[in-house]
Amino acid sequence: METTKKPELLMPAGSLPVLKVAVMYGADAVYIGGEAFSLRAKAHNFSIEDMREGIEFAHERGVKVYVTANILAHNEDLEAAREYFMQLKGLGVDALIISDPGIFRVAREVLPEVDVHISTQANNTNSGTYAFWHDMGAKRVVSARELSLDEIAQIKKSIPEGMEIETFIHGAMCISYSGRCLLSAFLTGRSANMGECTHPCRWKYALMEESRPGQYMPVMENDRGTYIFNSKDLCMIEHIPEMIGAGIDSFKVEGRMKSALYVASVCRTYRMAIDDCLEDPEKYRSRLSFYKDEISKCTYREYTTGFFFGKPDESAQIYDSNTYVKEWVYLGMASTDVKVLGGKTCYGFIQKNKFSVGDRVEIMKPSGENIQAEVLGMWDEDGNEIDACPHSKQHFYADLGTELESFDIIRCNRT
Repeated sequence: METTKKPELLMPAGSLPVLKVAVMYGADAVYIGGEAFSLRAKAHNFSIEDMREGIEFAHERGVKVYVTANILAHNEDLEAAREYFMQLKGLGVDALIISDPGIFRVAREVLPEVDVHISTQANNTNSGTYAFWHDMGAKRVVSARELSLDEIAQIKKSIPEGMEIETFIHGAMCISYSGRCLLSAFLTGRSANMGECTHPCRWKYALMEESRPGQYMPVMENDRGTYIFNSKDLCMIEHIPEMIGAGIDSFKVEGRMKSALYVASVCRTYRMAIDDCLEDPEKYRSRLSFYKDEISKCTYREYTTGFFFGKPDESAQIYDSNTYVKEWVYLGMASTDVKVLGGKTCYGFIQKNKFSVGDRVEIMKPSGENIQAEVLGMWDEDGNEIDACPHSKQHFYADLGTELESFDIIRCNRT
């Protein structure tokens, strides 16, 4: 397959540890949120010192870091945004992700040396919009999720040279247009456009007729269920050639509130798929079942291709449940803390989920290798032998019968 440019793989990170995982598992760039002006207020997010450390860690490994400031601002937010951007000076931020023209204007005044990317929240659906933002000084525009691949390809051919297109290829889909939702603000007072979405699109609803207060009638479609707004997750792992062919510069994964296992699994899989496709399309096609299997080893909903091949129909919704598929469990990640206990080389972990001596686990390596192993022994922080790690965030040591490296993730299948 012919291509003139390798697309960037852009991963989310809601915390400093997850940023490091994204970098180690193959991201070309990572996007993060600060403690203000980000549309993921419930993510852990980054203090200025966390940003400094994360940017340094990423840059040492050739990875870029973008900072989101993509709220739809009110008047009182503008001066606060100015103060926030002043704090970002000197950190080495590679780009700001912005949706609001007022915030954009402040960013260009305070940080003229930093690239600006226009968020999907700005409803970027046509080439004129892209050209407008190019004229204003933006480097990149994130396409609206409602665009098809054909539309993206047409836009790419008609926008100014050097203007980049970033497109979501994986993750949760909003029921609202480009994520601009009023439902959360209306029902709970917490605005999705100010970073406080309560995800009411995943809730179960019923109807109440005004003359019969308190009498709830189920909302059904062919008796399949009542989750009428609940979209499937986007997944384009089977369509990498088409994505590259459309001229997309950056492949973006949604999920700044996701776990390290999610980020590692999705990042590593797309990294392999992109590289394999560029090396040899036939190699990519021959490994599709492997990619699909790997991408499912994290928490996810059922998958859809969204709007890429036309407007989605009723099959893009999940009607009977708002729960995730969770076949694989994140147990922990190996650290540099190594001790000899019981005559064995043991690696330090912080427990993410309980596991025990004798469990069969899988070691997930950043290189793409998966190693099957058994938990041969466990010890607590004081060196006492234990059978399991039942306490949340417990510090312990484990012997898995094989050598581990920092950032190796331990997971297991509990279906």
